Amino acid sequence: LDNFAILKVGDSRNPFAMPNVKIYTTPFCVFCKMTKDFFAANEVAYEEFNVAADAKAREEMISKSGQFGVPVTDIGGQLVIGFDRARLSELLGLK
Repeated sequence: LDNFAILKVGDSRNPFAMPNVKIYTTPFCVFCKMTKDFFAANEVAYEEFNVAADAKAREEMISKSGQFGVPVTDIGGQLVIGFDRARLSELLGLK
């Protein structure tokens, strides 16, 4: 067992760990729903921030992305603007 290490979920050294995922949304955004449906279909855990109701989250989103539109998805510090299935899959290590 000397050559093995136990790595917790979220540990960046764990090749099976999903990166931290945050999505900034509004309630009636079609592309936000598409992104969340994509996450559900691929069993991706995420933290959602409703920027229509949460001013602090809205300012954080604008500060990170320079964008006023949603969705803005932060995957381990990499931003995806809008619904971009290929880029989301790439950042999440999905096929």
